[in-house]
Amino acid sequence: MDLSWMAWTWQTAVFFGVILAMLLGMTAWEWASPGGNPRRGVLGLDTTRGDRLFISLLGSAYIHLAWLGLVGPDLGWALALSIAYAVGVFRFV
Repeated sequence: MDLSWMAWTWQTAVFFGVILAMLLGMTAWEWASPGGNPRRGVLGLDTTRGDRLFISLLGSAYIHLAWLGLVGPDLGWALALSIAYAVGVFRFV
């Protein structure tokens, strides 16, 4: 299989590895504590753990894109902001 058209760097591998680890972690969490009852948060939506993970990932993508466009390629602070955003989503949404 020729994958030379893709820009596979170590950063890309870490990105997909982290996404895989999060999915595996959520699977283990669901296995250990089934159900994850939906709850209504500040958005007024009933969300499950998987919904909140998706909202966190989507928001983090927008945070990083905005950071790249407005600040530049140093993404350390964007990562910290994305983690804080994800914690907020899991806590309040």
